[in-house]
Amino acid sequence: MYDNVRKEYPYLYETHLHTSQGSACAHNTGVQMARACKEYGYTGMFVTEHNWTGNTAVDRNLPWEEWVDQFLLGYEGAKAEGEKIGLDVFFGYESGYQGTEFLIYGVDREWLKRTRAIEEATVEEQYKLVHGAGGMVIHAHPFRQAPYIPRTRLYPEWVDGVEGINAAHENPKSIEHYHPDYDEKALAYAKEHGLHVTAGSDIHVADLFGGGMAFKRRLRSEEDYVQAVLGGEDYVMTDGVDWYDKQGRRIE
Repeated sequence: MYDNVRKEYPYLYETHLHTSQGSACAHNTGVQMARACKEYGYTGMFVTEHNWTGNTAVDRNLPWEEWVDQFLLGYEGAKAEGEKIGLDVFFGYESGYQGTEFLIYGVDREWLKRTRAIEEATVEEQYKLVHGAGGMVIHAHPFRQAPYIPRTRLYPEWVDGVEGINAAHENPKSIEHYHPDYDEKALAYAKEHGLHVTAGSDIHVADLFGGGMAFKRRLRSEEDYVQAVLGGEDYVMTDGVDWYDKQGRRIE
């Protein structure tokens, strides 16, 4: 059904992925996740662990620079494996503010080490610090309801975009968060405020949902992804079953 879409947009990326080395709620290592993504047919993946404000697997009592190094172990393992098997592996992370979560792209290890102010930043300060580094802030699953999310908080002025297609909400393989309503609300919210829309699986296990974003060309780096989204480049999105245009409209 979607053969023409895949031919036109052959480069597929998982943009929201966790490993057991950085996220306490994940079940597989970076190496295992890289192998699973390669086998599925992804061109690349972004490792987006829960940071110090979320369900991190890294000891929060470590000195800051040591914490950062530990935090990147899943990404580093995945990247090394990706270089062996032909999978592009990029870095990002998922930050949290009392249960409200954001996907951060376009920063790196050295930025984290020298920007400890990010550790206690407000949502507004986070946006300004990340933007100062040329990065991008995406509101992850803004309308998800879960025990760890006490209430919905929206910050349209302090994000660049919205994760409008989250495969954990849309894909029947998902058990814990399957609720397409969440994405319908997210897409309406993005449209109301003129925000960019992204897609990912929020995957925590090697049994993949298959969500993500597909481009006509291969992405070169985290910065390239940021520029592609913010610059309005053409792409499509998927929940692993259906495909959508960049506004979140299902492609028939």
